[in-house]
Amino acid sequence: MLPTLGDVLCLDAVRRGQPHVVAGGDRLDNRVRWVHVAEVTDIAHLLHGGELVLTTGIALPDEPERLRAYIAELAEVGVSGLMIELGRRYADALPPALLAAAEEHRLPVVMLAHEPAFVDITESVHARIVQEQYAELRASERLHEIFTQLSVEGASTEEVVRQTAALGGHAVVLENLSHQVLAADADGRDPAELLSAWETRSRAVRPGQRTAYDAASGWLVTMVGARGEDWGRLIITLGAPPTARDTVLIERAATTLALGRLLDRHAESVERQAHGTIIARILEHSYSDPQEAAARSRALGVPLSGRRLIGVVLRTRGHAQPSEVSELAEVAAAACKDARLAALVGVLDEGGPSARVGVLASLPARSDPETALTAVATRVRKQSDGVMAAGSVVASIRDVRRSFLEADQVADVASGSSGDRLFYRLPDLRLRGLLHLLRDDARIQTFVERELGPLLEYDAERKGDLTHILRLYLDAGRNKAVAAQKAHLSRPAFYERLRRIERVLNADLDDVESCVSLHVALLALSSLRQ
Repeated sequence: MLPTLGDVLCLDAVRRGQPHVVAGGDRLDNRVRWVHVAEVTDIAHLLHGGELVLTTGIALPDEPERLRAYIAELAEVGVSGLMIELGRRYADALPPALLAAAEEHRLPVVMLAHEPAFVDITESVHARIVQEQYAELRASERLHEIFTQLSVEGASTEEVVRQTAALGGHAVVLENLSHQVLAADADGRDPAELLSAWETRSRAVRPGQRTAYDAASGWLVTMVGARGEDWGRLIITLGAPPTARDTVLIERAATTLALGRLLDRHAESVERQAHGTIIARILEHSYSDPQEAAARSRALGVPLSGRRLIGVVLRTRGHAQPSEVSELAEVAAAACKDARLAALVGVLDEGGPSARVGVLASLPARSDPETALTAVATRVRKQSDGVMAAGSVVASIRDVRRSFLEADQVADVASGSSGDRLFYRLPDLRLRGLLHLLRDDARIQTFVERELGPLLEYDAERKGDLTHILRLYLDAGRNKAVAAQKAHLSRPAFYERLRRIERVLNADLDDVESCVSLHVALLALSSLRQ
């Protein structure tokens, strides 16, 4: 870090000149970037800011206005201070106009009562600056080495945050863009105190730059992300303005976190792509020899030969974006790993209403499929509300396609149902599953029209709800009181609608066989409309 003007005044070369601060004494924390000796007054346009200007004052004007202009120009360019030697131009004091202007512009002015060697001052200050810069460079290199090693070792987010706190000596917090804490290290403080009302406090800190210090909170904040996509903020709770090392530390830590997440995503993406390719090629019968599929899968750590194989399909409820399907695939893969179930997991369709994830589960010969599927489904349910369906257990790669087709059909039906099972199999769907499998059959469509056509036309012409009322009545097991409650109607109003349905359909709703036929037609109608 660059020395301050106060640091410069403590150097032996300067102290030999018997320095006295005669103006701007509250600005001794100004950083000194360089020392410049100048006797002429029109020097400001040649400076870049941060310089300590040394002069004997021999060329300074007598006129107060010109002295004020001289000070104003130096202050405007941002010099760190003005040091004037007595003896050649001024005997024992500096002009009042110069001092008044310096106070007005908050420019520190130092009077040297004894004639020093300016070369000694410049050498001493420049040596100090170089030493500071070298120390910063070494510290930066050390940080670079540490965080590079963390990246190479694939350190976890928690480890990176812990190391950052240890290196900086301050509490560190990583949060997402919703100001929820992802990882934190209190560096010896009480974690509860550090994180108390965190979201509220964090939302109040809105730095204007990517890396910035917020004086009100004492936080040094930087964005975390890569490729133009920020996903969080890293915060060091300093309590005081940051040093250059603090800034390097937080930015290097943020880069390591971003890189780690990028590598994790890439590795997961590559794995999912590899798994998905094998599953897709098995379903398409692209492998001339099933053993090729077995070999490729075994190379990915999933044995298929001599195992019990199950095709599993996961679907989101409703339309899904590709990113949501990819996330569901990662959730399924993590669930299989946690359940210690060997499986290929890949995206079969990336988006839209048919978006789905395929899982080819591989179980030992004596394992129980229900137990394994329940373990996976339980873990998936904790992170997703998607539908999971499983096909039949098969014993060879050649039969995997049949298991997947069954699972796909089951998932198709289950995604439109209101059931809440952990996972579905064909027996779970019963009549609804059969009707869904036959939904493209013209005979099913003709049956629906014969049973419900007049009622559907009645509702369409009058924007009515009689079809909905009939469904509630039959779903309630013909319990009129329960159905009326679900319809949010009084009993007399609900009974009147039932009589109207009977007239429109010319059917007796007290007849069991008629109600069964109508209920089947409604189930088939739901399958046709999916």
